[in-house]
Amino acid sequence: MLADRYPYYLANRPQQPNTDLAVTDKYSGEVVTRVAIADAAAVEEAIAAAVRATGPMRRLAPYQRQEVLEHCVRRFQERAEELALALCIEAGKPLRDARGEVSRLIDTFKAASVEAVRGGGEVLNLEVSPRAAGYRGFTQRVPVGPCSFITPFNFPLNLVAHKVAPAIAAGCPFVLKPSDRTPVSALLMAEVLAETSLPEGAFSVLPTRLEHVGPFIEDDRLKLLSFTGSEKVGWELKARAGRKKVVLELGGNAACVVDRDQGQHLAFIADRVAHGAFFQAGQSCISVQRVLAHEALYGDLRERLVVRARELRVGNPQDEATTLGPMIDEPAARRLEGWIQRAVERGATVLTGGGRRGALLEPTVMEGVPADEPLSCEEAFGPVVLLQSFRSFEDALREVNNGRYGLQAGVFTDNLSRAMQAWDELEVGGVVVGDVPSFRVDTMPYGGVKSSGLGREGVKYAIEDMTELRLLVMRQG
Repeated sequence: MLADRYPYYLANRPQQPNTDLAVTDKYSGEVVTRVAIADAAAVEEAIAAAVRATGPMRRLAPYQRQEVLEHCVRRFQERAEELALALCIEAGKPLRDARGEVSRLIDTFKAASVEAVRGGGEVLNLEVSPRAAGYRGFTQRVPVGPCSFITPFNFPLNLVAHKVAPAIAAGCPFVLKPSDRTPVSALLMAEVLAETSLPEGAFSVLPTRLEHVGPFIEDDRLKLLSFTGSEKVGWELKARAGRKKVVLELGGNAACVVDRDQGQHLAFIADRVAHGAFFQAGQSCISVQRVLAHEALYGDLRERLVVRARELRVGNPQDEATTLGPMIDEPAARRLEGWIQRAVERGATVLTGGGRRGALLEPTVMEGVPADEPLSCEEAFGPVVLLQSFRSFEDALREVNNGRYGLQAGVFTDNLSRAMQAWDELEVGGVVVGDVPSFRVDTMPYGGVKSSGLGREGVKYAIEDMTELRLLVMRQG
């Protein structure tokens, strides 16, 4: 079980000035632990400490950064079940999903440990004309400096890891604000970081009230802001961030296209769509929200998907048999229930699900949802998937692009030409062929276009954002 209370971490050290933040079990709704909240003075001290740590972090040799990351990998492996249980309780994840996130946490730190010693410079031939004869260029990547990170509730370990691990590999000190709904996972990670030889001030992990978040965004001493969360908040933060670099990983409305040549694969596709739509109660920015199936396959796929949804076990996430736990809280479930009812009032059909008990919303499959309904054009962020048919592949691609989001899309086709067409034409950050858009490996470049964000995560690509290119030019003779 969780400890009775957890400190925040200020300049690498635990501090317990209060126990003001109550953390609930997302299934029972009961308060299960309390966490210290940082005030404005603590936030200022953390930023000042990160500034002081800039030089020591930059001077850490690559092998020293790697040693820190490898220590974290070992300790996460040793504490894997503890971390999974924390996720299960504070985030409402079924245990097997929580264990999967711990595995991804470990993978992310492993990848960062490799990148820490890889470098990233190159030699440039500058002799492009007679006036440049004898000149040679060299580049290196240098840490951008102190960073601020703001992370959401839905992956409170791995989305934190996607900021923290690259920062260590790059040599950047950081201040992190985890979600106040799920702070324990990040604090357990900080507990492991505190065991390492990172310079004083290299990291601070501070659950903070909204009125004290401003410096994370606006303080010019911080050279990069990386935010994962809602579309509205993300773009507002960018407008406030001033001259610092900003990386945004925002919302999505992920679509999956099932081409007419997929008749023999429908059982597999139904399994993958059910997983992509209902994994983690649909609370993922690349959750399958829309499925566009060719009209020749539509009826068969609809029946199969309804069966898969009804087979899911909804309930207590600490029960090993549970496959779908609660949403993050009851208001979130009520919001989505209201969207479902609103769509039904405009002619949509609920094929299965739609019921709610507290924060538990049944896995829901619908068809006939009008395109301008929030359930279709906004980010549902819950266990709901919408079905519609199409006649031509080109029509399906246009429909996927019809909206302001552009994170990832899935395409089931055996036609190489159509796969390449989808890659060329879909306005998204990534196209997944042969699987659902929910697929993600922690080393791949990940991020969106349009309203879905700015920049890319994935360890190597995050390091590029956390470093700057520095040029050296030498003249021979």
